[in-house]
Amino acid sequence: MLHTLTLKEAHTGLEEKKFSSRELTKHCFDRIDDVDTNIHAFLTLTKEQGLQQADTVDKKIASGEAIGPLEGIPVALKDNLLISDVRTTAASKILEQYQGTYTATAVQKLLDAGAIVLGKTNLDEFAMGSSTENSAYGPTKNPWDISRVPGGSSGGSAAAVAADECIYALGSDTGGSIRQPASLCGVVGLKPTYGTVSRYGLIAMASSLDQIGPFAKTVEDAAEIFDIIKGKDTKDSSSFACPVGSSRISLKEGIKGLKIGVPKEYFIDGMDADVANVVNQAIVQLENLGAEIVEIELPHTKYALSTYYVIMPAEVSANLARFDGIRYGARADAATLQDVYKKSRAQGLGEEVRRRIMLGTYVLAAGYYDAYYKQAQKVRMLVRRDFERAFDTVDCIVTPTSPIPAFSFGEKSEDPLTMYLADIFTVSANIAGVPGLVVPAGFVERNGTDLPVGLQILGKHFDESTILRVGYAYEQATSWHTRKAPL
Repeated sequence: MLHTLTLKEAHTGLEEKKFSSRELTKHCFDRIDDVDTNIHAFLTLTKEQGLQQADTVDKKIASGEAIGPLEGIPVALKDNLLISDVRTTAASKILEQYQGTYTATAVQKLLDAGAIVLGKTNLDEFAMGSSTENSAYGPTKNPWDISRVPGGSSGGSAAAVAADECIYALGSDTGGSIRQPASLCGVVGLKPTYGTVSRYGLIAMASSLDQIGPFAKTVEDAAEIFDIIKGKDTKDSSSFACPVGSSRISLKEGIKGLKIGVPKEYFIDGMDADVANVVNQAIVQLENLGAEIVEIELPHTKYALSTYYVIMPAEVSANLARFDGIRYGARADAATLQDVYKKSRAQGLGEEVRRRIMLGTYVLAAGYYDAYYKQAQKVRMLVRRDFERAFDTVDCIVTPTSPIPAFSFGEKSEDPLTMYLADIFTVSANIAGVPGLVVPAGFVERNGTDLPVGLQILGKHFDESTILRVGYAYEQATSWHTRKAPL
């Protein structure tokens, strides 16, 4: 059962020579063989490379050398993160045969730390979706109930961690794509402050919103991973030099005396009553741990979703222009260059991707730019200022992550607007650039099956340590994170 270990437990086991990195890695591959037919979390496996990496670490351990916290431990990577000479599809047919020509900085940091890459995980095509139903290679299923979605767009990574197919994983978050699937799959997910983790080597969706972050089984594991992948990168001009020090230093200090804000705008009509009850119980638990709960206002929250769905498609339209069958992507046969573009994109890009490209092109068009994109950027600043004002009085903010638990396949896919509403509690953090952490907070019962619910903790810019501290305190006082999916 080595695949069920947390990152910390796996590291201790390797240090104490209770098992080898090869044994741990093989357990994960065996687990994938056993359950991934039902889950479909992975698109590509790197078995040969993974076992070779494990053998290298085992030689180091055998020689008596010390190993780092991630060394010899298997990780899964969302398939929009490049690895040199490994297939990277972004779950799109247009990149079906594409192999990375370089390695993403965040991935390289993991490799430099001795991590073992198991393979690449499924996602909504080009990270566009909230259910992983939009993958060109078929949907990923939720390990708690395979008739339901795992969330998206990083559904493959979240499901892989929840199903114990890996010890931890990386995903990307543009409007909630780490936090929402973490909630729906019952794992820990961290979206760092925008710019704290380099985006170099991440296939861009919306460049001013995208952020790479970890999925883990515990808050302490997430903090460990974040400490490895964060930092300034000369290859990404939007990256920042993070505050010096470990994110784990204050984890165990407790939360007595911290002021935690609860925004009334996040408890809306139409929200699932059972989900709201779980979140409210979690807030009571935080209060019992010594935090001061303060009701706050984020008045422009009601505009966040519409603002996001103007800015994001505009940036999608620009970023995906390169996938035209000439420089990148599968090329369709056609008589003229214009027809190559048209046919390659029509055949290679899915419906949701085409929808967002067209929407983005429209809001950027002459005559509409001022009315839509420019106005959305102004509202973006208002949303950001809401958070800044709130953080003048509170140390962090807690909210629901998703208004509903995991929904059934097909339940929302026929109505894009209904699907977009799945992001209603998560997009504000991306618009404002603040960090967000999701921790398992309980379960709701649906048709005899327990489904996970996550608590979202939002923090000040570059203050991941506080939200991790709050998440850790809550986690230690509860046992929700220890429950396993019934596979």
